[in-house]
Amino acid sequence: MFKNLTAALFLTERDASLDDNAPKVKGRIITTLQKAKEVRPNVEKCITLAKKALVAKENAEQFATTAERGSDEYKKWRKSDQWQQWANARAPYVNAQRRVLQLVGDREAVAILFDTIAERYVDRPGGYTRIMRLATPRLGDGGTRAVFELVGGSNDKVKRSSSKPAFEATPEDEAPAENAATEEAAAN
Repeated sequence: MFKNLTAALFLTERDASLDDNAPKVKGRIITTLQKAKEVRPNVEKCITLAKKALVAKENAEQFATTAERGSDEYKKWRKSDQWQQWANARAPYVNAQRRVLQLVGDREAVAILFDTIAERYVDRPGGYTRIMRLATPRLGDGGTRAVFELVGGSNDKVKRSSSKPAFEATPEDEAPAENAATEEAAAN
């Protein structure tokens, strides 16, 4: 059940524009307060593993090739020492993906985590999730409901400072100034 909740949270970030069951808000699920508190450490651990693995992915890109798979250039690269360096540099990334797959149990959720979610939290040292208690209990058994969401992105309130309003000059305001200038010129 906890694996499914973790996967469900990550799957809300997918592109579901053509899906009939698209999430209303990305990165947010509604569950009971107790379940959210139990799942939180698992989600935090998965995000931390994915975030740390991004360094290995970036290191491996310097040894990668742009050749199309199956081409002669690709086959030549596969037999070279550069491929061996690429594989060794990429190994921690693959290992992290496999560890997260054990914790989550859904390949699509793992792909979304490593491709989109982990990049968002590169500079954040921790605290990737938020739990907010809802006022209305669950109808069936009266259980305490809560919103379990990822911090950052579209869910956070943005602080905006108000700007000083700019008042544009109206033609009526300009007309008296022009009339005063013509009156002064006529008097001189």
